[in-house]
Amino acid sequence: MATEGKILPIVIHGDPVLHNRAAEVEEINDDIRQLVADMHVTQEAARGVGLAAPQVGVGLRIFTWEFEDTGDAPTTGEVLNPVLTLLGKVSQEDPDPESETEGCLSVPALSYPLKRSDHVRLQGFDVGGHEIDFEATGWFARILQHEFDHLNATLYVNRLNPRWAKRWKKELRKQGWTTAGNTWMPGEDSDPFGHDDDEAVETSN
Repeated sequence: MATEGKILPIVIHGDPVLHNRAAEVEEINDDIRQLVADMHVTQEAARGVGLAAPQVGVGLRIFTWEFEDTGDAPTTGEVLNPVLTLLGKVSQEDPDPESETEGCLSVPALSYPLKRSDHVRLQGFDVGGHEIDFEATGWFARILQHEFDHLNATLYVNRLNPRWAKRWKKELRKQGWTTAGNTWMPGEDSDPFGHDDDEAVETSN
């Protein structure tokens, strides 16, 4: 029987759940199945391309995705206890603001350029307990790296080069996102990324 999901609030930078390594899923039970269903519904409501469990306040190693250009991989899915392997090197060149800008649902309304590997391998399990093992390239590889980072207490803003990190730290001081308890609710609060713009959908996860 399918589990019906509900929309959960998105946790914002500064909450400890985002800054501590997530724990492994020890058993796929009804609570885990409900959480995964809730994450899929929340991600859809937030118009994101990916969502990690810590972003909804749960420190477990789970993330979801929904993206059209996934190659042979499912366009919608989830992974539990993932292992991510970089198959392509990360360039040391400056990121291109036109084509390499990321956003994050837990850092609402902001986006910054970041270099990522363009080729990765993802392994793990789906919520049905089936093994996952596929490679991803391009923007889909970026999405997977972004969400995997969340499980290791790393937000994309922690990876910015000095130029963009300076801008981020200035914005962080302005917003005051340094304490627990800040959230926004997809479908209720105004959309921080203006997702009527299709391009914005691809940069928010």
